Formats: sequence, C-alpha cells, structure tokens
Amino acid sequence: MADIWAHRGASRAKPENTVDAFREAKALGADGVELDVRRSRDRGLVIHHDATLPDGRAIVETDVADLPPGVPLLDAALDACDGMSVNIEIKNVEVDSDHDPSEYLADAVVGLVRDLGLVASVLVSSFSLATIDRVRRLAPEFATGYLASPRWNQIDALQRAIDGGHGAFHPMDPVVNAELVQRCHDAGVKVNTWTVDDPDRIRWLVDECGVDAVITNVPDVARTALDGR
Repeated sequence: MADIWAHRGASRAKPENTVDAFREAKALGADGVELDVRRSRDRGLVIHHDATLPDGRAIVETDVADLPPGVPLLDAALDACDGMSVNIEIKNVEVDSDHDPSEYLADAVVGLVRDLGLVASVLVSSFSLATIDRVRRLAPEFATGYLASPRWNQIDALQRAIDGGHGAFHPMDPVVNAELVQRCHDAGVKVNTWTVDDPDRIRWLVDECGVDAVITNVPDVARTALDGR
C-alpha cells in the first residue's frame, strides 16, 4: 500500500506549512507530511515554502523573533507531526535568493533530527543534488530523496539519484508512468510523486504504476480514494 503524505500539511484545510496543517494532516488520515525548510538570519530552521514572507521580507534577512505568528521552526513542526513520517524538503537551489553553497541547512537539519531521535521517521529531499549529497556524507543512515523538475530528463535525473546513493526519487505527477516507476524499483529506488489531488489519478498512480507515496494537498481525499477502492 502506498503512503499518503500531506503536502505542506493538510494545506487545503489549513494554512500551509503551519502546526495546524500538520496536526490536521494526521487527523485526516495522512501517513506523513511534506514540509519546507529555509534559514533565518540568525540561522533558525524556518518552515516556509517561499524565500520571502507574505509582507515581502526575505526570510534569510529576518530573525526568528521577527517572524510572523504561525510560521513555525522545524522542531515545532516535527513535534506536531508526531506519529507520522516527515519529508523535509531543504530549499537551497541556486536560483533562490537565499542559496547557500556552504550547505548550512543540510548540517543543521541532520543535527536536529539526530538530537530528537527521529532519524527513522524522516526523509530529507531537495531539488539540489549537492544538498542531499551533503546529507548522505554527513549521515548515511538518513533516507534521502531527489526532487526532479518536470523540465528535466527524468531518466538522467534518476541516474543522478542512483549514482548518489539516494533511496528515493520524487518526480512531479504529470511525468510519472509505469515504465519510470519500474526503472526506479529495478534500481532499488522508491518513487514519491507530487502533488496529486484527483482521486482517480491517485488510484492510477498507486494501482497501475506502483508508486510508493503520493504527496497531496487533500490527504482525506487520497485516503478515501485508496481505502474505498
């Protein structure tokens, strides 16, 4: 049975990437949560998708104490996800304004997850191969996943994941088919696809393609789609 991971928490029901969204995901039947982490000016691990806050301030230029209410740090997010798996996406691609070639976030995420004793329930993913490669070097016991843009050649991207020793490949839903999933599974790589909200598509990805997890904004819809078939 494929897992259901709530995209930024139950982001259709609650504000995305918030403690409320993570708790709601569990209540709606999610097996796990996908969330995004960036760094603040004072090196806090901030849960937020975009590099800027709604008021336009760059997170990397904002201290934790000055974040808006409702924007959590990673430790609080992990606490809210108790009992679920957590896919921590590290935001650190070169086109982002807060790109950090030192890979501080990889080091900090590994350190926090280890300190909290949550290695077994966490997967670290990124569009940045350098970031997840850094996680693998620091902590080979961590599960890691390579996020693939739909603009890339998926076979080439998969090979990069395999070469890096990453156990999961995260393609966007429209590029997924049974052949791609079989290639991944033949290489011992799991397939976790994003972001899928249509129940028929969810069933097709699981039943016909064999994906290992679907990442969705509506975990309740996904749960009904899979449990009711």
